[in-house]
Amino acid sequence: MRQEIIDRLRVITEEERQILEEGSDVRRELYTTGKAFVVNSQKLLEKGRLIDIRPHTRFVHFPRHRHDYVEMVYMCDGSTTHIVGDDDRIVLEKGDLLLLSQHAWHEILPAAEGDIAVNFIILSPFFDRALAMVEKENILRDFLISAISGETASAGYLHIRAGDIVPIQNLLENMIWSLLTGGRADSNTIQQTTMGLLFVHIAQYLDRIDRDDPGQREEVCLYSVLNYIDSHYRTGTLAEAAAETGLPDYTVSRLLKKRTGMNFRELLQKRKLEQAAYLLSNTPMSIDRILESIGYDNSSYFYRRFRERYGLSPAAFREQNMR
Repeated sequence: MRQEIIDRLRVITEEERQILEEGSDVRRELYTTGKAFVVNSQKLLEKGRLIDIRPHTRFVHFPRHRHDYVEMVYMCDGSTTHIVGDDDRIVLEKGDLLLLSQHAWHEILPAAEGDIAVNFIILSPFFDRALAMVEKENILRDFLISAISGETASAGYLHIRAGDIVPIQNLLENMIWSLLTGGRADSNTIQQTTMGLLFVHIAQYLDRIDRDDPGQREEVCLYSVLNYIDSHYRTGTLAEAAAETGLPDYTVSRLLKKRTGMNFRELLQKRKLEQAAYLLSNTPMSIDRILESIGYDNSSYFYRRFRERYGLSPAAFREQNMR
C-alpha cells in the first residue's frame, strides 16, 4: 500500500488522543445509543451513504459488540487480534481481510500505533452489484447472502489471508483512496463495481480462507462440497465429495441439508439443470446431446425435472432465452 495512504491512516484521531491522555475506555456514545453494544451505522455514515471507512481505534480494548451493517476489516500494516463469537481468536496480519456479518459478536485487543487497520462500514444495498458479479455458488456468495439478510446459519465471518495477492491489494487500495479523498460524483458506482471485482478475485482464492479458524470449518467443508459438485456434476458421488473433506458421508449429508436445504443428490441435480439451461441458451447443441453432456440417461425424468424448475419445456426455454 502506498505510503501516502498509510501516513493518512496513521494520524492519531481525537478519540485516540483522549484515550492516550486520560487512559479512558472506548466512548460508547460515539458508536451506539442502546444498552447493548450494537454499533449503529447512523453514527458512522452520513445520511444517504451506503459505504464509508474509518481507521480502527488503537491503544484500547474494543469491547464485545456487533454492528447493524456488514463490516470489512482490512489490515494495512501491523496486526490486530480479534475474538469472534465465544472464543474464535483471529490474528489479522498485513494484507488480511476479515468480513463480519451483522450478527457476529466480536471484540478487539488493544492495537499499537503501527497497527493500521481500516474498517469498511457497508449497508446491505451496496452489495447488489457485487452479488450479481459473483455468479457461482460458493462460500463467499453464501456468506454475503447470509450477512446481508441477517441470517445466523453461517459462522458470521470470513478471514481471508490475501497479503500476497496483488489484484486484491490493488482493488482495496483503490477503494480506500477513493473513500479517503471523497471521490468523484459517480464514485458510488465505481466503488460498487470495485467491490464486485474484489469479490470476483476473492472467489478465485477461496483456498486462502483460514481453515484454522474453528467457526469457519463448516463453511470450508461446505465450499469444498459445492465446488466438487460444480466440477463433477456429471458423475459425482457423495462418497467422493466427502472424501475430499475428510469427513464421513453422513456428516457431509447433514451439513448440506442444514446449510442449503437440499441433500447431495438434489444439489447435483440442480447443477445439472443449471448447466442444461446454460447450454440451451448459449449453444446450438441438440437436446439429446445436452442430456448426454450433463450425465442424464433418462430423458423423461430430465424433461419432468426441467419443467418443474424452469416452468417450461427445454425447447420452449431455448426459444425464449437463446442469445
